[in-house]
Amino acid sequence: MCMRLYVKPMDAVVVEVDAEGRVRLDGEDWSSLTLQERRAIIYSAKSEIEELTELIEILQDGRIAGLQD
Repeated sequence: MCMRLYVKPMDAVVVEVDAEGRVRLDGEDWSSLTLQERRAIIYSAKSEIEELTELIEILQDGRIAGLQD
């Protein structure tokens, strides 16, 4: 699965994850994660999901001033 997820505690960007849970960080090779790295990525992903959900709700509700259908 390809993506771009910035993980602030690691100061790294996850760009790919495979079915076995290995990750590829931007500019690096595939690697297995430590428990701390796994937790940092999960935390960052959940935060991103919350922000994206809020964005979707704002756009769907039409709460952006000046835009109309």
